[in-house]
Amino acid sequence: MLNTYITRIYFAVFSRNLTIFAIKLNNNFVVLNEFSFCPFSMNRFFHIKRLYSYILTTFIPLFLMTFVICLFLVLMQFLWKYVEDMVGKGLDVSVIGEMFFYAALSLVPMALPLAILLASLMMFGNMGESLELLAVKSAGIPLLTSMKPLIILVLGISVGAFFYQNNILPKIQAKNYSLLISIRQASPELEIPEGVFYKDIPGYNLYVGKKDQKTGMLHNVLIYDVASGFNNMAVIICDSAEMSMADDKKMLIFTMYSGQQFQNFQQGASSSSSRYNNDFVPYARENFDTKSMMISYDANFNRIGEDAIEGNASSNYVSKNMSQLTASIDSMSHIMDSVNLVDRKMMKNYSYLSFRNSYPADKKDSLVSAAQYISVEVPSPDTLLQSKQLSDQSAILQNAYMKADNNNNEFLFRSLNKTSTQRTINRHWVEWHRKFTIPFTCLIFFFIGAPLGSIVRKGGLGTPIVISVILFIIYYIVENVGYKMTRDGVWVHWFGMWFSSFILLPIGVFLTYKAMNDSVIMNADTYVNFFKRLFFIRDKRKYPVKSVIIEKPDYEEIARSLSDLSRRIDLFLDRYGHLSYKGYWTDINYNKELRSIRSSLEIILNTLSNSRRLEVLSKAEEYPIIFNVVRIFNPGSIPAKICMYLFPVGIIFRLLSLHLEWTTRKDLRNIQQLNGELIHILEGTYEPETIALA
Repeated sequence: MLNTYITRIYFAVFSRNLTIFAIKLNNNFVVLNEFSFCPFSMNRFFHIKRLYSYILTTFIPLFLMTFVICLFLVLMQFLWKYVEDMVGKGLDVSVIGEMFFYAALSLVPMALPLAILLASLMMFGNMGESLELLAVKSAGIPLLTSMKPLIILVLGISVGAFFYQNNILPKIQAKNYSLLISIRQASPELEIPEGVFYKDIPGYNLYVGKKDQKTGMLHNVLIYDVASGFNNMAVIICDSAEMSMADDKKMLIFTMYSGQQFQNFQQGASSSSSRYNNDFVPYARENFDTKSMMISYDANFNRIGEDAIEGNASSNYVSKNMSQLTASIDSMSHIMDSVNLVDRKMMKNYSYLSFRNSYPADKKDSLVSAAQYISVEVPSPDTLLQSKQLSDQSAILQNAYMKADNNNNEFLFRSLNKTSTQRTINRHWVEWHRKFTIPFTCLIFFFIGAPLGSIVRKGGLGTPIVISVILFIIYYIVENVGYKMTRDGVWVHWFGMWFSSFILLPIGVFLTYKAMNDSVIMNADTYVNFFKRLFFIRDKRKYPVKSVIIEKPDYEEIARSLSDLSRRIDLFLDRYGHLSYKGYWTDINYNKELRSIRSSLEIILNTLSNSRRLEVLSKAEEYPIIFNVVRIFNPGSIPAKICMYLFPVGIIFRLLSLHLEWTTRKDLRNIQQLNGELIHILEGTYEPETIALA
């Protein structure tokens, strides 16, 4: 006859041919594959590769879906960033589509880590919510083993992302940036509003009182023509006007009806009348019935070539692969070293010892060596200056000031040039490191998302999206901090660009470790209990009358147990009434005896919960819940002894534990009093008034 009993049966269907059955026998998981009561042998159907196949076929469609969603989100961010450059330009649909296509391809490295994080969170959250992870673990398969196919897949995606950034992305970015610059430089589409001055036509300010939307006729038109300069400004007023574009879209034809033109006229003014120039400017007036004016306005979309990006030394880093970036960094660093060497020589020549440059070249060293053996009292510069005439002093100071100012301007100009070069080098380093940091971030996000999904055990799009957005915002902020620090030269390039990885990698390792050990870090009750213990908040005992009682309590045995518990509490209080500093760190029996007292009390109260006597249940609810003693190190351990000898550290933890020990002793005394009262109740001799007076 079997001495075990089945407490729960688990099963998970992974595919048509993959089903894992497991039973829980006395708190131990056993996989059913060759039990006699199983109608078929699981060895024929179960193979670990099928589990991998199921995981891969579940993850890949989910990853593709999340990748499209994430790419759409970052593409919308790109749209909001550059929407002002596109609106009102009259761009063709093909140009806008091409711009979005290149933008989407260039944003793939940003969307890829977020997609991996979201997909791994959703997949393992779904598996945890449907108890599939529980069935896999009950089959003896560790979490890392079940993650193995996805680790290989994400590793392949990371390698592909590296080659994509190194070989494909530079070409895409060159096309994307050249197209963006062309769009920014394109002339805006002529859509003249009513009642305001329109200034988008270079050299002209145009005011339209009313516009006929059907015919396009402009009424009550006022034009300020400053194309030839403000001194030759012309003002045109007309009742109506028509506007059209030339066939080549390079000239704007403006036809005006029933108007006047006023233009400055200064050619006939003589020099003798110059005193009138500030008060009166002669002008020419022209009345017309119909007048046409052609304005140079290029409305074509002129696209610049990719050579404009690749040939610009300050922005061509976006179009280079690793070898080209390395070569550019080496050449610019060599130039910087040469410039620094020249600057050091210049600083030496233009320093306060520059008077030595006037010595003959063959006598410089001899003069210096001879000066070391001549004991001559050298007067101070102030004494020498005061010995001169005032005019000579002024000339000397002015000459010194001019030299210092010239040197300052010279070195300032050279420093600006070096700063620009160093900033370009930093941007090259940023692109060089990004080819590695983005693939590595994909791996880190997988090791964050997969364990976190198995811990949270929430599938769907709700909880995973919230967690993914929070984590990605943290990553985005930290990544931008590292990028800006590297770009500005505040941090060394390798630290700044890998700063986000240094922050996220420990999080991924911690979550993977917790998921492998079935941690409850995402369980709200864990944190609620922690804060309850931190602020000494107790739960209330509740013992309602049970409708069905299987085993009735033995009151005589319970009374003897309570008396024995009171004696044990007396011994504990006598021994640990005042725990010494050394005993706090070395006495291993304190926690054991306190846990034993607490366990005995809980056993007695659980037995009393089967009572039907209301006074017994009411008195049992008055018992306090003894707090668990939590220490940073186990007493008697090597870290505890080290902390004990580090007196400033040890005394802090000892002082923090005093309140908990005082509360524990108070609870134990209260338990002793309640034990006596409960024994009287169980024996039927309890008198509330007498005990209250005592």
